[in-house]
Amino acid sequence: MQTPLCRRLGCELPIFAFSHCRDVVVEVTRAGGFGVLGASTFSPEQLEAELRWIDEHVDGRPYGVDVIIPTSYDTQAEKTSEDLHQLIPQTHRDFVENILSEAGIPPLPPHEKERVEREIVQGRGGMTPDGARRLLAVTLSHPQVRLVVSALGSPPPDVIADLRGRGIVIGAMCGKAEHAERHMAAGVEVIVAQGTEAGGHTGEIATMVLVPQVVEACGDRVAVLAAGGIARGSQIAAALALGAQGVWCGTVWLGTRESELDAFEKEVLFEAGASDAVRRKARTGKTVRMLKSRLSEAWEQPGAPAYLPTPLQGILYNEAHARVVRAKRKDLYSFPAGQVVGMINEESSVRDVMYRMQLEYLEAVERLQTFTPAT
Repeated sequence: MQTPLCRRLGCELPIFAFSHCRDVVVEVTRAGGFGVLGASTFSPEQLEAELRWIDEHVDGRPYGVDVIIPTSYDTQAEKTSEDLHQLIPQTHRDFVENILSEAGIPPLPPHEKERVEREIVQGRGGMTPDGARRLLAVTLSHPQVRLVVSALGSPPPDVIADLRGRGIVIGAMCGKAEHAERHMAAGVEVIVAQGTEAGGHTGEIATMVLVPQVVEACGDRVAVLAAGGIARGSQIAAALALGAQGVWCGTVWLGTRESELDAFEKEVLFEAGASDAVRRKARTGKTVRMLKSRLSEAWEQPGAPAYLPTPLQGILYNEAHARVVRAKRKDLYSFPAGQVVGMINEESSVRDVMYRMQLEYLEAVERLQTFTPAT
């Protein structure tokens, strides 16, 4: 299964695992894949601790980091993190509080509320250009990082020049072929063609349509990874057949023992079907595919306030999310997840998923070979 991109990055399998959980990143990397840590919700101090831990546990193997460098955001949010709470209008705070109060969701205990608010503000503060640069500064102090991916748009020219000068491969997500053209013009070397089936920030074009369009646009200039709706080895075979050099998976890791989700959250995940993963702006102010719930749908109702710009919507939403998780309320729980959530029904380990994917890939290839005319 090794592709040219695998050889360039130093991994054995073309399975790229996006996760906010360091344990998933480590286990995928040790199993021969390429783990990529989603860094956007960490403060610089938290990211330093996470990367140091990963360095110590990947047996010298390379891994990647994903950051969000938004092109549209609340310019006032470039202030210090202490100011971010003050930028959220009281009308929006009242709107969320009314939803939670009417549902009987109690407030967090004072000490926990203070901790959660501090962590969310510190993390969401990274979802601005200046915040992303602080995270990149931490990332660049870890030489085992071989790939940096920009989740929203191409990195700025100075960032690309700095990464290239350090020998770090530069990646970026795209949801349209024209996005790929802009990425290549900016100097991006790996393009993740992410179909609408994916969890998190995603567009409207399906993976099966998008990947060949992006591969055709890129030619042999840059490598393409397929993302969105991939949780089986047969889908890896399909992605490689479409011209991709690997797959980018996220949702499939949420049901593993190593995942950052607790037992309550995994139970919601296992009960969800493909149609329960919807595209909403409730979580970050930008379109995110996430599990449908009363909270995700609150802003879709008549009379709801407008979505706040990044990162303020994320701060508002995630403080409510923390209360929902503590109260263990399935009807209000929502988390970024792709449509493959309907294929995840029980807990497994990262290594089990990696093994199953490889076995299914081989079975798919063998099945295709039976269609080849005998010579």
